[in-house]
Amino acid sequence: MRGIKNIIFDYGNVIFEIDFKRTQQAFKQLGILNIDTFFAHLGHNPLFDDFETGSISPAEFRNGIRKAANNLQLTDQQIDDAWNSLLVGTTSDNHNVLLKAKQRYRTFLLSNNNEIHYDWIINYLKTAFKINNYDAYFEKAYFSQHMKLRKPNTNIFEQVLKENNLNPAETLFIDDSPQHIEGAKKVGLNTLLMTEKPDQLESFLIANHIL
Repeated sequence: MRGIKNIIFDYGNVIFEIDFKRTQQAFKQLGILNIDTFFAHLGHNPLFDDFETGSISPAEFRNGIRKAANNLQLTDQQIDDAWNSLLVGTTSDNHNVLLKAKQRYRTFLLSNNNEIHYDWIINYLKTAFKINNYDAYFEKAYFSQHMKLRKPNTNIFEQVLKENNLNPAETLFIDDSPQHIEGAKKVGLNTLLMTEKPDQLESFLIANHIL
């Protein structure tokens, strides 16, 4: 891809596989109704936005799930297990791809995330790959709950651009969510919608002339 000097990667379903249907099913089993409007890829209850921007604590999030399920007896573990069922995993091959990209571009991670998922992922990385975090794989990793902002709002993209002195015309944003792509376009970023599963990341980047 011509003129690109910087890449901002999304995490879920770009680098790391996630499965919304798993969590939809798990929430159903907790007693939550109208799951397609409560939690889905293209839309969800405001509870999730609040959690991803750090506006509410894990305890407040869990209480929100108890209220939605109309079951105040649900344990923290039951809720965390249902919520974390979304998280499938990644591969060492993808980590190698990120290092290849880092050799050619300034690379960044920008993920809508939350404290419960983040803690699970960090533990998973340590257990599965013996790495503590993504510091070695990107110039900087950004997570929504730390920034108090989330995609697709333009202010999250603007902050990453400003902090790193990035020219949007020279920067590519890769995400699997069409609504996030639209937000990135509003600030002038080049965009690429991830249309493959994360285990096809390298071939996807090669096919789009990035690697």
